[in-house]
Amino acid sequence: MSKRRKAVKKSMTVSLAGLFLVTAALTGCSSGSKNTPASGEPSGSGSSAGASQAAGAIDHSKPITVTVFDNAANYQGEQTGWYGKLVKDKFNITLNILAPQVAGDQLYKTRTAAGDLGDLLIVDNSQLEELIPAGLVMDLTDKIKNTKYLSQYVDNHFKPFNAGFDKVNPEGKIYGLPTFEADTSPTTFSEEIPYSSPIMPWDYYKGVGAPKLNNLNDLLNVLKQMHEKYPKTPDGKPIVPITLWKDWDGGSMENVRWLSNWYGYEQPDGTTTIQLNAKGDIVPLIDDNSMYKKILQFYFDANQMGLVDPDSPTQDWNKVSEKLTNKQVLLLWYSWERGFYNSIERGKNGDGNVAVPIADTHIIQSSDAYYGNGRVFAIGSKAKNTDRIMEFMDWLSSPEGLRYYVNGFEGFNYEKTADGKFKLTEVGQTAFQNNTPVPEEYGGGGYQDGQSKINSMIMSDFTFDPDTKEFYNSNYWKATIDANQTALTTDWQKTFNATNATDYYTKNKMIDIVPNINTSLGTDSSDIKNKRSQISDYVKNTSWKMVFAKNQAEFDQLWAKMQKDVEGLGWKDVLAADTVKAQKIVKMRADALATK
Repeated sequence: MSKRRKAVKKSMTVSLAGLFLVTAALTGCSSGSKNTPASGEPSGSGSSAGASQAAGAIDHSKPITVTVFDNAANYQGEQTGWYGKLVKDKFNITLNILAPQVAGDQLYKTRTAAGDLGDLLIVDNSQLEELIPAGLVMDLTDKIKNTKYLSQYVDNHFKPFNAGFDKVNPEGKIYGLPTFEADTSPTTFSEEIPYSSPIMPWDYYKGVGAPKLNNLNDLLNVLKQMHEKYPKTPDGKPIVPITLWKDWDGGSMENVRWLSNWYGYEQPDGTTTIQLNAKGDIVPLIDDNSMYKKILQFYFDANQMGLVDPDSPTQDWNKVSEKLTNKQVLLLWYSWERGFYNSIERGKNGDGNVAVPIADTHIIQSSDAYYGNGRVFAIGSKAKNTDRIMEFMDWLSSPEGLRYYVNGFEGFNYEKTADGKFKLTEVGQTAFQNNTPVPEEYGGGGYQDGQSKINSMIMSDFTFDPDTKEFYNSNYWKATIDANQTALTTDWQKTFNATNATDYYTKNKMIDIVPNINTSLGTDSSDIKNKRSQISDYVKNTSWKMVFAKNQAEFDQLWAKMQKDVEGLGWKDVLAADTVKAQKIVKMRADALATK
């Protein structure tokens, strides 16, 4: 999922338990990518909430409902299940989630027009830049000083990010806390597989001879061979080579956007008309030589060969995730998608989704999200009980809060090892995929059903747990890495002569790692905003028509018509605005590399 849609992002080599990876779907990217007290006490034990105030300074006796306006959420309604019970027991808070991905983008317009977006907000950077001058978000500068955990990240993370909004925030106040911030460095890439790259079931790929893939045509041919040999799962469910979905589409077709990364071009967040490569070249989306067109052609060719899921035009992400869980999809492209199926036990049998490089690809990959990934946590200006909301946000970034969010319950999902570190339990390795029943003391229900529907974090799983000195992401625990030396992993490593996918792409000079840039790119004027909306709707609708065009002539006709029609909708004006944004990214990347 894109930074617009994921939470995540985020992933071990080839097998891995996948417990965290899917929470982000989740990046979806965001999808995405995915925690218990150190003592393992139950969620209702009344342990410290993590804020710095003395015990009892905040009165939790009154139950409150916090309205969460959440661009990252794939779920709307009250948070229930084990995470809902945890938050209720710990803070006497009920989370009521409003999700534009479910209710539609009009929700943002309606609630901002009414002057009250919500209590706790997870919004895009561009929206924060609108909300600050509109007086719809709260100044958190002084409130953060009183927190135990968030205060640790003020100087290196929150201040630099908010300073980028200087046009609407000249005093550099802290209004937003970026999401999924890593605590490594602005130029480090920690993950063992790129966020978007070709991924397929290893056993099915080997079952057709594991042919070398030189280009996208080879990929289509091997998908066809795999589908012919493996048309159904062992329990009779239909397998599809490629499955697509519409509900993550932003300014263009999202499933096209992320495959463009395979060939070195990204669509920067906040833009809708351009693609950008590591050298700083800017290419309009509708250029005949754009990577956007190349990937549209790939999907069209796939559909002509009968390889695209016929459910694609009508299904949503939830339906896709079911298919991933059942190993019904042959081509994956988000790193975290592996978590829906992969497990250590399956890896022992050589079963799991792995990176399968294509020789002519050259991936563009952002470094760790040191300054965040395109969204922020904020508090609405009309919010009440702000001390309790701040206390909850502080806890989200505490070791306890991060462990719950990322890994579940100590003693259920994971346990301590003799050296004081953590390892996944047998249950924890597949709790997400199996929707394992949760003990009643933790809230009951299925584990997957009860996970946090906020679907976003302030500090990410790529920060270090102070107790274990390892990332919160369980895929990078030593115990997981050791356990993951399975038949799947070792066979992949032997085949590709690499430790993991990132190692392979790096050694073969098939990847450009660029500094992650997360800052204000400026707000659109009302004129540009209206033109962008119309153009985006047109591009998305036409892109889907092109994928399912009856023949090449219709595909070409639709493309030519789109090129002409968007000009009449103000394409040049929006392109000019996006070009300015891209040039800022290019300069900041150069500056980051110069000071590395």
